[in-house]
Amino acid sequence: MHAWLCTTLDGVDALTWQELPTPEPKPGEVRIAVEAASLNFPDLLIVEGKYQVKPALPFVPGAEYAGRVDAVGEGVAHLKPGMAVAAIGTTGGFGTHAVVGADHVMPLPPGFAVRDAAAFAFTYGTSHHALVDRAQLKPGETVLVLGAAGGVGTAALQIAK
Repeated sequence: MHAWLCTTLDGVDALTWQELPTPEPKPGEVRIAVEAASLNFPDLLIVEGKYQVKPALPFVPGAEYAGRVDAVGEGVAHLKPGMAVAAIGTTGGFGTHAVVGADHVMPLPPGFAVRDAAAFAFTYGTSHHALVDRAQLKPGETVLVLGAAGGVGTAALQIAK
């Protein structure tokens, strides 16, 4: 496999595209052949050592990605090779293959584009949690979004509408 590898905490300019051994899933994990990955603010912070999660060096960044299940570890019954899925991990998405816990993988409904799925969970999940779960937004209420230039703000506008 190939991946962007983080070997120092010097930021995105220090990432290098490298050939690495393709990881094998352990029990409870799946391997995904990555077709699309999103770039979120935490991805930038993590390669500078400024995020609350600090993986051991070296690591492959990329927390949100989508593709097809390539292999399943022992004990995984709800995901099968060939299934289109989206995943939220901490790392791994900026490679051609990533291994993640099966509980962090969502099967995609038919017709849901993989490239859309790769950028859906963090932005829409964050906005949905803020507006629906925490603020308990109801129809007819007014919402002020103080920044809709990025993914979370744009998702907030759509959810609020």
